[in-house]
Amino acid sequence: MKYVHDEEGLYDPAVRAAMERFADNGDTTLFEAAAAVRAAAHAVDRLRAAGSERRSLSSGAADLLLRLSDGDPAGVGELARAAGVSSRNVTGLVDTLERAGMVGRAPDPDDRRAVLVSITEAGQDWVTDFRKPAQLAMSAVFHGFSTEEVARLRDLCLRLVVNQQAVAARMGDSPSTSD
Repeated sequence: MKYVHDEEGLYDPAVRAAMERFADNGDTTLFEAAAAVRAAAHAVDRLRAAGSERRSLSSGAADLLLRLSDGDPAGVGELARAAGVSSRNVTGLVDTLERAGMVGRAPDPDDRRAVLVSITEAGQDWVTDFRKPAQLAMSAVFHGFSTEEVARLRDLCLRLVVNQQAVAARMGDSPSTSD
C-alpha cells in the first residue's frame, strides 16, 4: 500500500477511490476513517503476532491470559464483559487455553452453575515470555508518536467502542454479544 499526504494528512488513494464510488454525497471522510481504524488494528495484530514468535495465541486468548495474570480466578461472564465479547466466545478461548495447559477451570463456590477460570503456571510463563516481545512490538508500531498522541488515539478508539455499544443497545443487541 502506498499512502500519500494531502492537507489533512495521510490517506490511501485506493480506499478513497473505492469510497468515492460508495458515498452518496462524495464525502468519504467517515468511510476512510473506518478503513484506517481497521487497517491500524490489523497492523497492531500483525506486530503482536510477530512478537509472539512460537508463543502464538490469538489476540483474544492472549487478552484472556493477561486479564487472569493477576492470579485471581474469574468467571466466564465476568471475563466476557471485561473483554466486550460474548460468554460463548470466552468459553471457546478457555477451551483452547485449557487444552494448552495455560488455564484451569474450577466450580464457583458461590454459584454451582458457574465455573471460575484461573491461570496456570504454564499460562504465567507464557505471559512472562510474551512481555518483552510485546513491549518491543508496541514500541515499533507507535514509533514517532508522542505520549499525548498515544493517549489521544486511545481515547478516540474507545469513543468508537462506546458509540458502537450505544448503537447496539438502541437496536436491542447487547454490546457483549458482538464478537
